[in-house]
Amino acid sequence: MSTKGKVIKCKAAVVWEAGKPFSIEEVEVAPPKAHEVRIQVMATSVCHTDALNIDPNFKNGVFPVIVGHECAGIVESIGPGVTNFKPGDKVIPFYTPQCKKCKFCLNPHTNFCGKLRDFKTPTADQKLMEDKTSRFTCKGKPVYHFMGVSSFSQYTVVSDVNLAKIHDDANLERVCLLGCGFSTGYGAAINTAKVTPGSTCAIFGLGGVGLSAVIGCKVAGASRIIVTDINNEKFTLAKALGATDCLNPRELDRPIQEVIIEMTNGGVDFAIECIGGYQHMRAALDSTSVGGGTCTLVGVKAGDKALDVSPEELIMGRTLNATLFGGWKSVDSVPKLVNDYMNKKFNLDLFVTHTLPFDKVNEAYDLMNQGKSIRTILTF
Repeated sequence: MSTKGKVIKCKAAVVWEAGKPFSIEEVEVAPPKAHEVRIQVMATSVCHTDALNIDPNFKNGVFPVIVGHECAGIVESIGPGVTNFKPGDKVIPFYTPQCKKCKFCLNPHTNFCGKLRDFKTPTADQKLMEDKTSRFTCKGKPVYHFMGVSSFSQYTVVSDVNLAKIHDDANLERVCLLGCGFSTGYGAAINTAKVTPGSTCAIFGLGGVGLSAVIGCKVAGASRIIVTDINNEKFTLAKALGATDCLNPRELDRPIQEVIIEMTNGGVDFAIECIGGYQHMRAALDSTSVGGGTCTLVGVKAGDKALDVSPEELIMGRTLNATLFGGWKSVDSVPKLVNDYMNKKFNLDLFVTHTLPFDKVNEAYDLMNQGKSIRTILTF
């Protein structure tokens, strides 16, 4: 029986208060309105960004909310005005829209879009649909969306500019990682840092994003890729992906940036920081060489102090930049990344350490927070 135009009742993981665990609830998902698409989520991953936005130290969180933003699914129905999708299409949603009409989308040098309505805190934006209402209801109360995706629900509604149609044969339990983590780290190296052949690189943090940055540096032709993490168990995979040197800052007798500077005769050409927090950002910037070193920031940590940078540090030839979704123009780039995976340009299978039923979302987050997983896939 068709569900088009009807409210769908399904399971979702709702966070009712900051710092509280996920609660599996029955929610009602309204039909899509103009330029919206309702999706059956088939696979979703857990990501630190979800945990960040429900952290009590994060000031922009709203509740109750359905988080989750790294997923893949199948179109269930479309709203008026949608022309690029039809029921049955395999799709990947993402938090960085691409309307292809605004001044940002028409600028080849940025992947921002005017539909990303709050440039100051983009990860906290898109908490409602564009008409300022929610498509989710639970226990008679409206529930906030998250980053334009809300993948911790069997069904979700997204804007058609936050969505890409992908190959019919794509493995949704793997390409869901292209909705955020892999694309961000890989693109940080390829698009934002613009790592060059023969260069030296340092990557701070070996979660899914940091390991993806390793692949990006390797593909770009870096001659030396130094990785840092406090979990030595991650070094085996990092080396398999292309890392040449592995450092655990807890095993060093001096600041890690000093060790990297000594190892590279003055600092690396490119540093990519994938953890967040003042200490790590400072170390990444300090590890870059004067006269041309580039530091790219990716990680965000709730409640930490901001990075202070003196003009002299940059005058000496360093560049400091940051990336959102790896610099990819989402609608155009995600299908190409799916094809690259299917053509074995990179291996997403190596990132998936656990696959769990959706009801075990809290267990998945415990694995992530304890550093026991790289990516856990939840299936419905």
